[in-house]
Amino acid sequence: MNWNKSFKLNKEITVMFRNIIFASIIISILFTTVISNTNSFAEPIESQTEITPINNSMGIEKTTLQMSISKDNKLPWGFVEGKISNPVAGYPVIIQIFDNDKIITGNSVGAVHFAQTPVNEDGSYEYKFRVLDSDQGKIMKIFDGSYTIKIFKVVYLHPNLDVI
Repeated sequence: MNWNKSFKLNKEITVMFRNIIFASIIISILFTTVISNTNSFAEPIESQTEITPINNSMGIEKTTLQMSISKDNKLPWGFVEGKISNPVAGYPVIIQIFDNDKIITGNSVGAVHFAQTPVNEDGSYEYKFRVLDSDQGKIMKIFDGSYTIKIFKVVYLHPNLDVI
């Protein structure tokens, strides 16, 4: 093989390699987009927040939001996460999940799941819960449909004031 043929072969291999890399990147982007859109079980929602004072310096911040889990959901876990801008150290976040389709007498929504989770030093928190369960190969839906989530956090009412 002479030098000219070797150069052309290397050039063709390089062009082919670039095309494969480019195609792989495009396929990866499309695959990620399709997967993230079809398996998502929670949709963007509006939340409502209110603060109830406990004393002159602290209060309970209650955030209420809606969660909708698709009937086509394939993900086994769901989670509630957030960050508190003015948390009081030593108080966990309380999370209540209510089923909007199962109303209990005297309550506007049906109780499903209650939990508490610690608050990290930076004010962030996360709570994971099972959405799907598997028993001997049979998939069972723990959560399916529309839910109301209430999140309770203990916060400073006036975080910018110095305590004397």
